[in-house]
Amino acid sequence: MDKDKDLHEALYFQTENNIYHARYEDEVNFYSAVKKGDLETVKKLMTPLDTKEGLGQLSNKPVNNLRYHFVVTVALVTRYCAEAGLPFETAYTLSDLYIRNVDKCASEDSITQLHREMIFDFTSRMKDIRNAESSPQIKLAKKYIHENIYNQFYEDEIADFAGLTPSYLSTLFKKETGETIKNYILREKVEESKSLLRFTDKSYIDISISLNFSSHSHFIATFKKFVNMTPKEYRNKYYGKKWNDD
Repeated sequence: MDKDKDLHEALYFQTENNIYHARYEDEVNFYSAVKKGDLETVKKLMTPLDTKEGLGQLSNKPVNNLRYHFVVTVALVTRYCAEAGLPFETAYTLSDLYIRNVDKCASEDSITQLHREMIFDFTSRMKDIRNAESSPQIKLAKKYIHENIYNQFYEDEIADFAGLTPSYLSTLFKKETGETIKNYILREKVEESKSLLRFTDKSYIDISISLNFSSHSHFIATFKKFVNMTPKEYRNKYYGKKWNDD
């Protein structure tokens, strides 16, 4: 097998037929929305499997091609959700069940329907985890933070969105979550940066800027505080590895 020759021919065929894989950034945004339990964003970003948009060719047989893509997707979703708080055994057992179910599917339509069901199932479970034991005001505060993670914002804006004064929001947030709102924001930024480090080629400086850290050194220090390793160490350890290699 001449891998270089096969690769060249495959790339030429894809270019000639305008076939491209989904962008890293789009995939990261989608999986991040799943782990955050953000159903609205998931619905906007999710591409049904049967459209084949952004999909590579894993098999010459259409049904097998979608089945393999389903397995890849559920593996990624499982790891994202497990890392974000879904109990390990729950996440992986659920993944096993869906993979066994897709093995029974005999048509592209049935796989596409199962794919949609699987995505919404994991997202709903993450939403329940995010909302557990939170007051409506704190749910709104978290919603604002998650939806503006790439924007510059301040605590008084969060308080206004939640319908509270900044001082009362600070007190209530600490009471319900056990941490300050500032610490929560930084932790969520670090979680987002982990996805970017692992699944994109963005530089460390670009990541720190896009997530509005006050400086590159602040990003490194904050990341190390929460992850116990530097961004560079994290990328060197996880970038480009299979999920089961962790």
